[in-house]
Amino acid sequence: MAELRSPLQAQVVQWLVAPGDSVRAGDVVVILEAMKMEHEVRSPGHGKVRELLFRAGETVAEREVLLVVDEAAGAVSAASAPTPALSQAHREEEREDLRRVVERHALTLDAARPDAVAKRHALGLRTARENIADLCDPGSFDEYGALAVAAQSSRRSADDLQRNTPADGMVTGIGTVGGRRVAVLAYDATVLAGTQGFRNHQKTDRLLGVALKNRLPVVLFAEGGGGRPGDTDMPIVAGLHVPTFASFARLNGQVPVVGIAAGRCFAGNAALLGCCDVIIATAGSNIGMGGPAMVEGGGLGVFRPEAIGPAPVQHGNGVIDVLVADEAEAVAAARQYLAFFTDAATGFEAPDPLALRNVVPENRLRVYDSRAALAGLVDVGSLLELRTGFGVGIHTALGRIAGRPIGLLASNPLHLGGAIDADAADKAARFMQLCNAHGLPLVSLVDTPGFMVGPAIEEQAQVRHVSRMFIAAAHLRVPFFAVVLRKGYGLGAMAMAAGGFHEPAAMVAWPSGEFGGMGLEGAVRLGYRKELEALPEGPQREALFEQLVAKQYAAGAAMNMAATLEIDAVIDPARTRDWLVRGLEAARTAPAAGPLAIDPW
Repeated sequence: MAELRSPLQAQVVQWLVAPGDSVRAGDVVVILEAMKMEHEVRSPGHGKVRELLFRAGETVAEREVLLVVDEAAGAVSAASAPTPALSQAHREEEREDLRRVVERHALTLDAARPDAVAKRHALGLRTARENIADLCDPGSFDEYGALAVAAQSSRRSADDLQRNTPADGMVTGIGTVGGRRVAVLAYDATVLAGTQGFRNHQKTDRLLGVALKNRLPVVLFAEGGGGRPGDTDMPIVAGLHVPTFASFARLNGQVPVVGIAAGRCFAGNAALLGCCDVIIATAGSNIGMGGPAMVEGGGLGVFRPEAIGPAPVQHGNGVIDVLVADEAEAVAAARQYLAFFTDAATGFEAPDPLALRNVVPENRLRVYDSRAALAGLVDVGSLLELRTGFGVGIHTALGRIAGRPIGLLASNPLHLGGAIDADAADKAARFMQLCNAHGLPLVSLVDTPGFMVGPAIEEQAQVRHVSRMFIAAAHLRVPFFAVVLRKGYGLGAMAMAAGGFHEPAAMVAWPSGEFGGMGLEGAVRLGYRKELEALPEGPQREALFEQLVAKQYAAGAAMNMAATLEIDAVIDPARTRDWLVRGLEAARTAPAAGPLAIDPW
């Protein structure tokens, strides 16, 4: 005899057997209900049902006996009875509820909208989902909010919205990029021109919250036309209370944020793009805080979209950090950028160190391209220059040295002889903030006669702009190393050395280094004016001038600076990389004392 006891306090809903029925261990014999949920209770063994102790509708207590089974010889208990295996056909059978979900998700995919995809491809552009598939490691993207549609049910049918406004024009989710989880948001330009709808704002806010909480890098594909006035389902007048922009800005300095623009990116989409640490844009993109309709509505004229914020303009003025040919290159650049914020690479190829010996010409008046020094220091293929069209007096780049990611600054003697103007100072100061926020050590290659001076430059607020370099450097928590390639003069050289020559963890010079409180020629003309003016103009005065300059040059030579301990060492250019490798191993990054903001400019 075997007793079947109730597993919980419940109500008897239905008996599936009667007295005298034969049962097998594991057969469902009664349905119980508790808290609006039904429970199947199974037979405790093989045999015949002797007695049912409760009727349908009655309540039973936990462990109370429900029925008694007279067990047959050799019977087994339900606990030990094998569970019948599901057939292959049953396992592959698609339930109705699952079928509906699969069909509904299929409407969100590119394959469901071949005409829209064809139009996109005809423009030489990719879909949002194609870009995400290229960015994320295969099979790693988990989408959030795929079933959302535009909030326009009062104007359009459910079928229309599902077929033509998939994901409400914003694909959001989390994928893996180079092995690291990354939050991805992509406006879909094939859906209502990639505009910002009520629900895609909600999706954006949801994912941004997840990203901030879990410290996930964020990639934004920003193409689109800004706010959408056609969403009518919600009683909203202006929609200026949405938290999206504040939520996106809150990521600043907390996690790496990459923006990608292709096609047209206007208004609200551009505002989010402008909050990104780095903006990667295609040569055919247009970026502006207002599109043609907004410009015309403001009485400012009628313009084609291509006339507003074209890529060459936005690259030259500093909006675009990395200019690329197409979306494939943009995604590749984004993957490269994000890789700098992961652990050190295990495999790398070192450049030929001897090439650095010939970067600086022996003729001290001859200009050269300091990007050769950048390439000669970092691992082969690792250099990523940022903001190349703007502030060209200072190069800024990310790279790796022996696998370790770093930030690099380099004076550009090809522009103003390396003098630092307002744009270059802005560029350098923001780059220091970027590296500081995300924990990248900095290496500065110095060759500058100082800050640019003169009436024209002062009209550009030079005093305020160049001082940004001192402020940014004063708040660095990351190791800073400086190498003087040639000229290290005045306040400009100090700014390139984190505020002073003893601020870096190591301050070294190449043999070509020369130093002074200001440019040597200017120092002679100012300091020896009386002596020079005492001689008549001509060869005699010029000879004295050259003699005094040579004396100043000898006094400010690199070895003399090292002898007076104003710099730490003079090194063979071919040993610069080794010097930095050891310095990086010894230096440490201090913990952040508080929020670390990165200036959008």
